[in-house]
Amino acid sequence: MANDTGTASITRRDLLRMIGLAGGGAMMYQAMTSLGIAAASPYRPPTSLQGTGHGTVLVLGAGLAGMTAAYELGKAGYKVRVLEYNDRPGGRTWTLRPGDAFTELGGQRQVCRFDPGMYFNPGPWRIPYHHHGVLDYCRRFGVALEPFIQVNQNAYIYGKDAFGGKPQRMREVQADFHGGIADLLAKVAGQGGLDQLVSREDREILLESLRQFGGLDAQYRYVKGPDSSGHRGYAKDPGGGPDAAPAFSQPVGLSDVLNARLWTGLGMAEFYDYQPAMLQPVGGMDAIAKAFAREIGEGVIHYGAKVTAIAQDDRGVTVSYEDTASPGAVRREKADWCVCTIPLSVLSQIPIQVSAAKQAAIAAVPYMSSSKVGIQFKRRFWEEDDAIYGGVTMTDLPIGMMAYPSHGIGTKKGVMLASYAFFLEAYEFTAMNPDERIRKTIEYGAKVHPQFPDAFESGMAIAWHRVPFAMGCFGWWTDAAREKHYADLCSMDGRIVLAGEHASYLPAWQEGAVLSSLAAIDMVHRRAIEGARS
Repeated sequence: MANDTGTASITRRDLLRMIGLAGGGAMMYQAMTSLGIAAASPYRPPTSLQGTGHGTVLVLGAGLAGMTAAYELGKAGYKVRVLEYNDRPGGRTWTLRPGDAFTELGGQRQVCRFDPGMYFNPGPWRIPYHHHGVLDYCRRFGVALEPFIQVNQNAYIYGKDAFGGKPQRMREVQADFHGGIADLLAKVAGQGGLDQLVSREDREILLESLRQFGGLDAQYRYVKGPDSSGHRGYAKDPGGGPDAAPAFSQPVGLSDVLNARLWTGLGMAEFYDYQPAMLQPVGGMDAIAKAFAREIGEGVIHYGAKVTAIAQDDRGVTVSYEDTASPGAVRREKADWCVCTIPLSVLSQIPIQVSAAKQAAIAAVPYMSSSKVGIQFKRRFWEEDDAIYGGVTMTDLPIGMMAYPSHGIGTKKGVMLASYAFFLEAYEFTAMNPDERIRKTIEYGAKVHPQFPDAFESGMAIAWHRVPFAMGCFGWWTDAAREKHYADLCSMDGRIVLAGEHASYLPAWQEGAVLSSLAAIDMVHRRAIEGARS
């Protein structure tokens, strides 16, 4: 991109990374909130809805938003029916295991050929500690959780034009970046450049803090030695016995780090959504969906139901749908109320009888492109050869980032998230067929890990714009669209209300789906109580 002065402008991704590096987590959180892509969860454990549930409710979609609505409304006494397109619960809360088959838009069919016990989450794959709603339902439903390692300083940062295309350890780049900045600022402070901004006493405290922060020596220099190596690691680690002394590593100058632009891959731990601790369900993210389905009970969810029209009048809602096992025959379900959790990317193509303002809101939100490739390798070379145990490697390659499994550490095989791409890179992968996506992932991944080709066994490649039930990854709101349409999207329209991550300030997260659903069913219940009293 270029701005109106003709100089290069930075992307929103780069801007957020820079804010995070400069200002830390608090500033990053404020920036992401203003951009509509982060917010703290205001979840409180729901109590039984006040009053006795009255009437019937149709819930469209058995993702987390739909199942939250079905579970809570059912507890309150409503008669609930869920129509779900897939033959499983969860929607985008989805786990692929050996034998699972998936056919994407365009007809390309994939069958998961992982070994027994292996799995891949093509949708949500981690839960922040502050997503209290999801975590509370996991606790109540007995979903076992384990740590998810997001930040690992021993993982790599890879820039195709940096350091001869050789991947760099994240800890080394971060140490050199921090050390170079600390060295520079210490020189300015030592030469009196900050005398008008800080007192003499504060300057001494600042210098000492810079020495510790940047790994500077006693003269406040970032040079090879024990101070810097304590941050960036050693050329030869300390040992025992003869010849046990460490060899100090050689820092890279600040100018080299800046020009390599590898600093754009730093700061992951500063993002509010990615700060430790993070969690994952044991055995796959769909454990949450299965627990919801179990708690909702048998016979409530009708699987294989493709919604084709949604109508309403003063007396209730009528939803038309086809059975995906025998398409063509139109069936109808009627209820007093409807909670619709169908992604807007799909809902915008379904006739729905709502106000013009709500129809405009439904059509106003594009969906983010995203592509994920999960690959089973016959050995865990990232652990055996590279000493990487969980975490994320950042690259500027079309594959985007890669993530190492936090579970199964020390076992023989593993499934790596070998590519997680957004933006234009994801569109590039979406245009390929699944086999090509996997081949390209192996090709690009080998630039970081040369072991990719020899260790490859099988893979699954999910491009979210080709997923029939979502047609995109998540709702991508702009500030202008939120200001104009968000209130209309979330409001009750007659007997219909919408819910899902798109109806929240936590897009892309399961927490957004849960919170939007709780808000939606509260509106339904209030209307039902008012109707019963009138």
